[in-house]
Amino acid sequence: MKKRFTEEQIIKIIQRYNSGSKIKDLCREFGVSSQTLYSWKKKYSDMTVSEAKKLKALEHENSRLKKLVAEQALDIEILKEVNSKKW
Repeated sequence: MKKRFTEEQIIKIIQRYNSGSKIKDLCREFGVSSQTLYSWKKKYSDMTVSEAKKLKALEHENSRLKKLVAEQALDIEILKEVNSKKW
């Protein structure tokens, strides 16, 4: 079963790691792999909870905008194809 952790929970886990808890103990306690903890540390190491929430919102907005640009590029390509065909 895959567990989902909130940004607040992840940051608290990272803070416990930074305060001296061992990685193996944290992995066992929270049921995650050491690789997951290292990737969380890489992403959230110097953040506060509010900064992490802003980051998640920005990532969501970025993915929405990328999808919008891709759709527009497809529309432009279709219009170019239609215009290039002369009747």
